[in-house]
Amino acid sequence: MAARLGHFTRTCAQLSRCSVCRMLNKTRPAASSHFYSTEPLEAPASGNLTFPKHVEDIVDSIEKLNLLEVSSLNKLLKERLGISDIPMMSSAGPAAAAPVEEEEQAPVEAQTEFGVKLIKFDDSKKVKLIKEIKTILTDVNLVQAKKFVESAPQVVKEKLSKEDAEKLKAQLEGVGASVEIE
Repeated sequence: MAARLGHFTRTCAQLSRCSVCRMLNKTRPAASSHFYSTEPLEAPASGNLTFPKHVEDIVDSIEKLNLLEVSSLNKLLKERLGISDIPMMSSAGPAAAAPVEEEEQAPVEAQTEFGVKLIKFDDSKKVKLIKEIKTILTDVNLVQAKKFVESAPQVVKEKLSKEDAEKLKAQLEGVGASVEIE
């Protein structure tokens, strides 16, 4: 970055404010200085990336490892580099909560919504069942109700209370259907 002082322009390396430039100055001869341009740089082509030979050798070695050896390598690198097992935060949302200890069990939530599923039906009572399905599913006509019944097993209704699911089950079993509450 260039800093403007009056009508003079100095590089950040000359001002010693940029840690990157200070690091570069340690590796460069003192006589060389660089100036930054305000023009954007061209993005490198993704297919033209070149890597140092030793990096390619490491990748080749890792490719030849089996799954157990990769796991061992992962553990060794974490140990030597001091990397913890804390998951990285993604931009999709907050990180997952820490795992609960085995001694503490999560409370089991009671199911509040149920679905009624038509499993099979008695062929002799098919017409009564089709009419009953038509009355239950108000947005279907008689032909759609017939296709619905013939394509069993099908979910008749979802997101019902326990009481409503039991009533619907009894109603359908009364006309010859085998029904299951999910």
